[in-house]
Amino acid sequence: MKRTLKDLQIKIFADGADKAGMLQLNANPLIQGLTTNPTLMRKAGLTDFEAFARDVLQTITEKPLSLEVFSDEFSEMKRQALKINGWAKNVYVKIPITNTRNESSLPLIKELASEGVKLNVTALLSLGQVEGVAAALNPTTPAVVSVFAGRIADTGVDPMGIILQSKLILADLPLAELLWASVREVLNIYHANDSGAHIVTVPHDILAKAIKMSGMDLDELSLDTVKMFANDAKAAGFTL
Repeated sequence: MKRTLKDLQIKIFADGADKAGMLQLNANPLIQGLTTNPTLMRKAGLTDFEAFARDVLQTITEKPLSLEVFSDEFSEMKRQALKINGWAKNVYVKIPITNTRNESSLPLIKELASEGVKLNVTALLSLGQVEGVAAALNPTTPAVVSVFAGRIADTGVDPMGIILQSKLILADLPLAELLWASVREVLNIYHANDSGAHIVTVPHDILAKAIKMSGMDLDELSLDTVKMFANDAKAAGFTL
C-alpha cells in the first residue's frame, strides 16, 4: 500500500539553518515544527546566533522552534537556556545529554524543567540516557526527547527497538514527546512513524525529496530513471 507524507500520524519537523529554507518550510502545512543546532548553523555560515534566531522568530511565531545552547559549562548553559527561552513562547531550548567531558546534564535538565522551560533534550542514543531524562523532566512542562536513531543505525544497530522502549519509558510523562532524530533517507520518516515516535526531524534536502517522491508510482519512477539515463548520454555526446 502506497503512503504519502499526508498519510502519516507522526509530526514532521524541518531540521536546518538555512533561513530561506526554514521560512519556506514553515509555510508548508505538512511541517509542524522546526529544529536547528550549532553544527547546522556553522554549515550555513552563521556567526551571530542571537541575531539569526531573533530574525527567524519574526516569521516562525506559531510552530515550535528548537534552539540549542552552545556552552560546555552548566552554569553558562543555564544562563543561555533562560535567555533563549525568553525570546518567544514557541521556543524549545535544546540541551545535550552531557557536556564534552561526559558530565551529565540531568541536574540542569531537572532544574530548567522545574522552572517551566520547554526543553528539547538532545543527542540521546541509549535507553539508560532516556531513563535518566524521564526521571528529570517535569510532568507539567512540555518537553521533547530526541533519540538519534540515525546515528544508532550507523553503528549497525536497528534503532526501532530502542525507540519502542523509549516510548514506554516516557509513557508517564503526558507532555513529553519522543523524537526520531538524524534521518538519513526518506524511508526513515516512515520508520519513525511506524515506531510510534511523536516527531521526526528531517533535513531540508531529504524533505525536498520526500515531498517530491513519497507515494510516487514505481513504474512511473522507472520510466523517469530511463529518461534520465538517455538524456545524460545524449548531453554527454557519447558515441560508439
